[in-house]
Amino acid sequence: MKKEKTNIKIMVVDDNQDSRELVLKILKAKGYVIVEAIDGEEALEKVPVERPDLILMDISLPKIDGYEVTRRLKNQEIFKDIPIIALTAHAMKGDREKALEAGCEGYIPKPINIHELPNQIKLFLK
Repeated sequence: MKKEKTNIKIMVVDDNQDSRELVLKILKAKGYVIVEAIDGEEALEKVPVERPDLILMDISLPKIDGYEVTRRLKNQEIFKDIPIIALTAHAMKGDREKALEAGCEGYIPKPINIHELPNQIKLFLK
């Protein structure tokens, strides 16, 4: 598979290493630059430094959950335009709405569809 090249930076916020590595593998193959954060606190520290073009946000995170991280980022003028997509095993009725209410632009349930993920992400990149 030919590796594509892009300067688009995606932050993957997920405390589950296997889940994070799968997403990384898929996105790196598409040429995206990847930044990782393993919890909500680390995500909030890295966003101002890394300035990702898009954030894939797990909801169940240690320290600060994905809803709260999303709300904090969306409340700051400088970060409010970064698309945040909930990438989560929270797939019960109402979870999608809860993620969108917190400020997420999209919602991708886990387990992720490895063939669909790149297309789903493209929809949110300006």
